[in-house]
Amino acid sequence: MQVILNLPDELLQHFDPSQLAREILEALVVQKYQSEKITSAEVGRILNIQSRWAVEAFLKKHNAYLHYDETDLERDRETFRQLRDNHAHSNS
Repeated sequence: MQVILNLPDELLQHFDPSQLAREILEALVVQKYQSEKITSAEVGRILNIQSRWAVEAFLKKHNAYLHYDETDLERDRETFRQLRDNHAHSNS
């Protein structure tokens, strides 16, 4: 989709015209990631960033840190317990 914006010269003077479209796209992506509307995987696809680590570096550069709360931690702990138990049983 193509969008046409009217931006004031006062704002445009702070941008490199050849990078303006990319900077606007990145700003929108960061804002949607921070508001939890899109995932880090979607960030990578939208911005054509190939690796998960490059996506994480991009987000960190823009102060948009991983969404990880206590629920996520508990889910990861349970997964770890299951993996540990399965590993222990397979070695018995």
